[in-house]
Parts: sequence; structure tokens; C-alpha cells
Amino acid sequence: MSHTTTTGQTPRKAALASFLGSMVEYYDFFIYGSASALVFSHVFFPDAGASTGMLAALATFAVAYIARPIGSFFLGHFGDRIGRKRVLIFTLATMGGSTFLIGCLPSYSVIGVWAPILLVLCRVAQGVSAAGEQSGASSMTLEHSPEGRRGYFTSFTLSGTQAGLVVATLAFIPVAALPTEALYSWGWRVPFWASAIVVIVAMIVRRTLEEPPAFEEMKESQEVVKFPLMVFIRHYWGSFLRIVVCHLYATISTTVTVFGLGYAVEQWNISRSSMLWTIVISNIGQVVTIPLWAKLSDKIGRRPVFAVGALGCAASVFVYFWAITTSNWSLVVLASVLLGSVCYAAPNGVWPSLYAEMFDARVRYTGLAVSTQFANVPQGFLPTIAALMIGTGAFGWVPLAILLAVLCVLAAAAAFAGRETAHVPLKQLGRTPRTTAAAPRPA
Repeated sequence: MSHTTTTGQTPRKAALASFLGSMVEYYDFFIYGSASALVFSHVFFPDAGASTGMLAALATFAVAYIARPIGSFFLGHFGDRIGRKRVLIFTLATMGGSTFLIGCLPSYSVIGVWAPILLVLCRVAQGVSAAGEQSGASSMTLEHSPEGRRGYFTSFTLSGTQAGLVVATLAFIPVAALPTEALYSWGWRVPFWASAIVVIVAMIVRRTLEEPPAFEEMKESQEVVKFPLMVFIRHYWGSFLRIVVCHLYATISTTVTVFGLGYAVEQWNISRSSMLWTIVISNIGQVVTIPLWAKLSDKIGRRPVFAVGALGCAASVFVYFWAITTSNWSLVVLASVLLGSVCYAAPNGVWPSLYAEMFDARVRYTGLAVSTQFANVPQGFLPTIAALMIGTGAFGWVPLAILLAVLCVLAAAAAFAGRETAHVPLKQLGRTPRTTAAAPRPA
């Protein structure tokens, strides 16, 4: 049986499929966050009161973070059992379908309590889908990439994620400017419906992409294991812990985009629109710099690029919060670009290959999905912790910045805790005498 080679157009098509898939998945995921803050309290919880309705709307946003670890077990299992391509088509269809349906949901005034119930069910579907997208796209692109360029091609998964955040933010800037009646009746629905266009394009690209040669070879040699999760738990708990600590750097993102937004607006009188544009500018920069950092990691290694970026975040987070206290938007933009586009982009671009290379092909989807979804948990808590830690005055942010810096230093240290894998041949990744000798019987 002939296999697709990792030369010619295949790696580029795999990278494009990952970029488009991640962009769609995270556009859909992020527009929900904007809608929950702007309109859902009025549309789905009108009788709860302003503050209670807002809490209820934001609680539906958090539901997805509960669903994501659960989804990682199932999607990782089937990604390693039946193939990366089939599961990635499922995640794209699930995210696209649930997002479109959210835009079609009747309001509370039309169907009563069923409106928020259906909203939560759609949000759970979004969370399950997101649990398998980045890990599956990273696994598939890595296995399609030529030796010496795995980091570069795999990084387009994260470029797509940042592009999704940019498009989602831009989509809601004009929507938020609509008259109140139009916003609450039909305006908020348009960004949800619009995602269907890109879903169709991404689906066409993804369906034409073949399974990676590594997976096809496993099927031919009957190395596909029956319970990948059991192999992961038994032999890769060290990689799991390393990923969880490495991913502490990502707390920078949620703290800046969620807490930092409110901190700048409420305490330092920077307009909300200005801060939204700051997020857009920083993430556009990341779309460009992520593949550049990843390309550098193909030359000098994953660990130094990841660690330098994480340490850069530890230092520049102080600059970012200081800039906010000046109430000077130009300084905030420059500090945000330094923190996000320059420093944060380095570990963000390298982790898809760094983490994926810790596992062999038998359990790569499972290992990556489960590890990253559990590693994402601290991101959900940091905005709340930040709100509790922040003090008053020009230096009230210092304790929070110190905490974030410590987390980034730990992430940098964890990056060096394992071996360098940038130049390890694909077939040898994740393989040790212990795991090879103890491999379970194939299905």
C-alpha cells in the first residue's frame, strides 16, 4: 500500500487544514464569550436581574471548560483508534453545527426556560469539539510534516487559533454598535451564522487530506492499540505532568484578555473599544510571529525557544500592567505587542510540536488531548484569582504580576525537564525501551 509522502503539497495542505479548522473552532468558541458578555443576559436570562443575569450568562461560557476534559478522553481515544481525519471532521462539524444552532435559538420570551437549556447544550457541544481540535490538528500536521520542519508546519494550528480570536473580536465590534433593539433581536445572531461559510471551506480542505503515513503504517503493522488511554496513563504520566507545568505560561493569555480588559477600563479609564483593538493588534502580530518562532525551533530546538519566550513573558507582564496605569493607549499597545506578539508567541508557537513529540503515534492524539485540556484548567481560574489579588493605586498590580512571572518561570523550567525532540526522527518520538517492550497487544 502506498502512503502519502511528507513532501510536495501534503504538509502545506495539512497546515492549511489545521489553520482553517482552528480558526473556525476558536472563532466559534470566542464569539460565544463576546455574546455572553454583551447580550445573553438580556436574551436568555431577562428575569434574573442585571447582575444575576450576567453571572448566569458567563456561567454558560464556563460550561465548555468542564466539557473539554471529558471530551478529550473520547476524542483522543477515537483519534488514535480510527484515525485523525475522521475525528477532526467530527469536531469541525460539531463546532460548526452547534454554533449555527446558537444563532437560531429562540429567546427566553418565546420558549421560556427551554431557551437557556438549549443554549447550555450547544455550549457543551462546543466544549467537546474544542477538546479535540488543537490536539488532533497538531497530531495530523506533525505526522504529515517533513523532518526538520515539523515545528514550522505544526505551528499553523496556533496561528489559526489566534486568527479566530482576531476575527471574533472584529465581528463583535460593529455588532455591539447596533441599536439596542436590533442587537438583542437579530444583530447578535449574525456572527454565529457567518461561521458557516468558513466551516464549509475548512470541511472541503479537511476531507481531501489523507490520513498521515504514520497512522496508516500503524494500521498495516497492527500496532493500533485497543485502549490508548491505558497506555498513556501507564507510560506517559511524566509527559502529562511536564505539559501541565509547561502550559502555565498560558495563564498570561486569559489574565490579559479577560482580567486586564476590565482592569484597564474600570480602574484606569481606557475605553473598552481601545482595549478591544489592543487585543486585535496583539493577536494579528501573533499570527505572523508564531510560525517564525516555530521555524527557529526547528533549527535550535524546541526547549530554548519555548523557555526564552516564557521568561520573556515573566518580564514583560510587568511592563504591560505598568503601561495600563499610565492610561496611555499607545504605551498599552506597545506593551501588549511586546508581551503577546513577541514573547507569548514563542511558547504558543512551539507547544504544538513540543507536546506532540512527547508521545508515539499510538497514543499521540490521546496524550495531547488529555494533557492539554487538563493543563488549561488554571487558565479558567486566573482571572478570578487576579480580581482577588489586585490592589489599589499605581502599584496594586505588582502581586499579580509576580504570580504570573513565577508561573512563567516554572513553565520555562519544565520545558527543559525532558529531552530535546526537534531532531528526533518521527518514528522514534515517544518511544523508549520501557514503552516499546511493555506495549500492549494491538486491537
